[in-house]
Amino acid sequence: MGSAVAAPKKIIILGSTGSIGVQALEVIAANPEKFDVVGLTAGGNNIDALIEQAKQFHVPIVGVSSNGERTRALAAEFSSKMAERIQVIDGVGASAEIAALPCDIVLNGITGSIGLAPTLAALSAGNIVALANKESLVAGGNLVTAFGLDRILPVDSEHSALYQCFLAGKKNEVRRAILTASGGAFRDRTDLAGVSLADALKHPTWAMGPVVTINSATLVNKGLEIIEAHYLFDIPYDRIDAVIHPQSVVHSMVEFVDGSTIAQASPPNMKGPIAYALGYPDRVRQATKAIDWTTKHSWDFSPIDESRFPAINLARHCGSRGGGLPAIFNAANEVAVEAFIQGSLPFLSIVEIIEKVASKLDHMGDQDLRDYDDVSAIEDDARTLARIFISESS
Repeated sequence: MGSAVAAPKKIIILGSTGSIGVQALEVIAANPEKFDVVGLTAGGNNIDALIEQAKQFHVPIVGVSSNGERTRALAAEFSSKMAERIQVIDGVGASAEIAALPCDIVLNGITGSIGLAPTLAALSAGNIVALANKESLVAGGNLVTAFGLDRILPVDSEHSALYQCFLAGKKNEVRRAILTASGGAFRDRTDLAGVSLADALKHPTWAMGPVVTINSATLVNKGLEIIEAHYLFDIPYDRIDAVIHPQSVVHSMVEFVDGSTIAQASPPNMKGPIAYALGYPDRVRQATKAIDWTTKHSWDFSPIDESRFPAINLARHCGSRGGGLPAIFNAANEVAVEAFIQGSLPFLSIVEIIEKVASKLDHMGDQDLRDYDDVSAIEDDARTLARIFISESS
């Protein structure tokens, strides 16, 4: 008799209409025998896309983080266009409520610290989280890791790479982890005064949402990833490095005590790390194209100029201080980036605002975060202070 075919994994996707969510559904659509989508959530800005996703994957429940009027309209759309009975949940707690439903994996593809509550809800319910929302760990690192690191599968390409590279040796054999950075839109530009929003959104390698793309341009994103790596792999900050790698083919590396460095390489495509997390411990065949070894390749690596990109050292400081400082770093950045998008803050002032807020609230590094409410209160303080500094600067 042949071996039994494994039942499809039940998957919930938070942020399904965003870049990560869309690519995850493409992976699932290519492997219908492996995955079954049992829940979707989205912010409500692209209702038509959410409807089409729910129709395509026959999803029984969807969540929309918007007001009741928009959700009622969505429910009407579902009832008029679909034969299946679909439950619609609305409001700011929709993603957290759906994340707690029974499933095999919750993929958190939400952008920003609003992703923390759904992460905690999923873990509290006993679900495994495939985590693309780095802010969950930055803002609430100890709260999240208290559930056990074996319950979290990283989806960020850098941390998925580290996860795979760490398998090459024992934890006590690791000398350091090396995150790679594309360098963002301004890696080759020395004069950053007066750069426009359009300039900042021209990422040379990755297609991402505007917030993540701007974070890449400031290298705040790499600072967030350093903090994330500290929590994900329980590794000290002085053993986490970052280097510029413009080609974005080597996603990260781990150096061992014998001098060996193990790297994970694949074309710059998020489907690889998404599929690795959803399929773990098995690999999903042909999740993404492999490197074409029949052509010539040149891969460059160079140190980060931390005088041009001060976000790296600032993130290290906030992460090393701990307490509420990582959450403050992230919350202040979210406000500053939004101000830059709206045209009320110049590009170079983004990190300046973060530094001012972190300096003013440095005493929060001595505060232990007991629960989600503590994180929210600290973030509110950071956002209020950031808005004051932005107003004063203008």
